[in-house]
Amino acid sequence: MTDNTGHGNDADGPEHTRGEGAEGRERPGDDVAGRSEAGVESAVRRPDDGRRRFPGISSRAYEHPADRSALVALRKLTGFDTVFKALSGMVPERSLRLLFLSDSVRVDERQFAHLHEMLLDACAILDLDRVPPLYVSQDPKPNAMCIGLDQPVIVLTTGLVELLDDEHEMRAVIGHEVGHALSGHAVYRTLLLFLTNLAVRVAWIPLGNVAIMAIVTALREWFRKSELSADRAGLLVGQDPEASMRGLMKLAGGNHLHEMNVDAFLDQAREYEAGGDLRDSVLKILNVLPRTHPFAAVRAAELHDWARTRDYQRLMDGHYPRRDEDGDASVSDSMRESAGHYARTVRTSKDPLMRLVNDVAGGASDLGGKLRDFATGRRPGGETPPDQ
Repeated sequence: MTDNTGHGNDADGPEHTRGEGAEGRERPGDDVAGRSEAGVESAVRRPDDGRRRFPGISSRAYEHPADRSALVALRKLTGFDTVFKALSGMVPERSLRLLFLSDSVRVDERQFAHLHEMLLDACAILDLDRVPPLYVSQDPKPNAMCIGLDQPVIVLTTGLVELLDDEHEMRAVIGHEVGHALSGHAVYRTLLLFLTNLAVRVAWIPLGNVAIMAIVTALREWFRKSELSADRAGLLVGQDPEASMRGLMKLAGGNHLHEMNVDAFLDQAREYEAGGDLRDSVLKILNVLPRTHPFAAVRAAELHDWARTRDYQRLMDGHYPRRDEDGDASVSDSMRESAGHYARTVRTSKDPLMRLVNDVAGGASDLGGKLRDFATGRRPGGETPPDQ
């Protein structure tokens, strides 16, 4: 939920990254978890508290438009998976798995049993047949990630487990990570980790770091969008918007909920999105560039707004894209939807830079004057705000 990892695969990629369920399919039991012949745990548990399940749900149902268009395009590229796996052969995945096995705690019915129950629950709700291994790793920094090339692995830090001591908050986080697995994000996140470390190692080579950092920057931009998608998956699993908000507030302000207020936190996000002049818009971009995640207040506002949309309500009513329809997903349709989303964002945004982009696109007159006003914080008509 904090520093998650992400990666995408094509629609016909490894089965572990995408569930294979279809609506109405029988599962072998309601209250037990079995293991496949490969030794991978299967999600067969059903939630017993009235929360809705989503048989056969496609990750397209909850993916952010910008995230979705990028993933659909990648999945449609002929030979992409082969080329990418060849590059990914450089990633020491086996070493990572051995490291977690030897120096972290593997979650099951005997260790962190409550987290094990939540994992099975999340996989059942999102109809992910093969349950990713889950580890708890000693680290005071609250963090979670879903990584792996051949099989996703979820890792929670002790800092996160201790911070989110409420069952409903943790359920949203585990659902967030399962959403990454269902969307196929783990591979790209693993590559991002690898390239970030590689960039540090080759920084001494003249220009050797430039090409790598260009890729890392692009991956970070995509991954920030994928985090918004995974937040939505966490809400689908927990089905408790207030718990999702509380979890994000704790990431920002620690375990002091009695000192925090959801409405005030959302007001912060709106002030951040709307405030300042063009200089602030540039500073926002510079602040977010090195991050893999959007800021917590921004994530809270995005999730809050999505939970109030008709799309979310239709999804909760059982109307959503199915996994078996992914092969028919149109790249052009997804691109148009993403372009429409960005157009609406620019048109309705209160951010000074976005307003300027909208004015330029609309052929606004006196562009030079607008640029000067935006850059200096001067109001239309030449008036300077009192605090300038």
